[in-house]
Amino acid sequence: MSTFPTSSVQEARAALAARLRELRLDAGMSGKELARRCGWSVAKSSRIENSVTAPADADIRAWCAACDADGQAADLIAASRQADSMYLHWKRLQRTGMKQLAETSAKLYERTRLFRVYASHVMPGYLQTPGYATALMRTIAGFRGTPDDVADAVEVRMRRARVIHEGDHRFATLIEESVLNHRVGDQDVMAGQLGNLLAAMTLPSMSLGIIPAAAAREGILWPLEQFTVFDDARVHVELLAAKVTVTAPGELDIYLRAFARLTELAAYGADARALIVKAIDALR
Repeated sequence: MSTFPTSSVQEARAALAARLRELRLDAGMSGKELARRCGWSVAKSSRIENSVTAPADADIRAWCAACDADGQAADLIAASRQADSMYLHWKRLQRTGMKQLAETSAKLYERTRLFRVYASHVMPGYLQTPGYATALMRTIAGFRGTPDDVADAVEVRMRRARVIHEGDHRFATLIEESVLNHRVGDQDVMAGQLGNLLAAMTLPSMSLGIIPAAAAREGILWPLEQFTVFDDARVHVELLAAKVTVTAPGELDIYLRAFARLTELAAYGADARALIVKAIDALR
């Protein structure tokens, strides 16, 4: 049984299931008869119609053929694959290594004008140093058992990060204080990474806020999953097992409102620098 963690994916699946049900009804066919023509159980038809089970491409073709609607199969398969793309397991995304995944997002970074990034676990990719990125990717590759192309993937990430220096891009970045103290790599790697944050604060394209661990969150928000908002068009949410893409207006609004409220918790300027320096001092 397939389950999906966000309403965007659920809505896409429900819409596909509704279209398949309409085909059956338009054909004047019962669920039992559809199952007989497709050569599967009535229970399977019911699971697909109620968006409990995601249909395979072959299931959609069989469904359309049974309803004398072969001409609609291609569109329905495309809709199904689009729903799949909203929730992609990291294992699938990184099956050939990390370099290709980094390359596929390069064009998105180039065309995005306003980035809103909330980092609750690790440093945002565009602020990572080569040492930090290498240590992080080696850990991820080892944990997920993906092919080791870390050196190439780091090189791609560093090229992608040029957007903070080039073009008409703006970056609103929020980092939980815990990220400053979470050790990725050795002491020298972390010192270099934290020093890079101090330098990034001076960039005209960058607004960098640190959310203090002691911030009073009453009535506002608890630490959330790490996410990036690309303009006002899409959100990428990073879960342990998967990347979720959110494009539904209602959910986009939730993330934008969450980001705005988290901004109220953050320290900026001298106060943010003091938190970063504190983390550097703690390394000694």
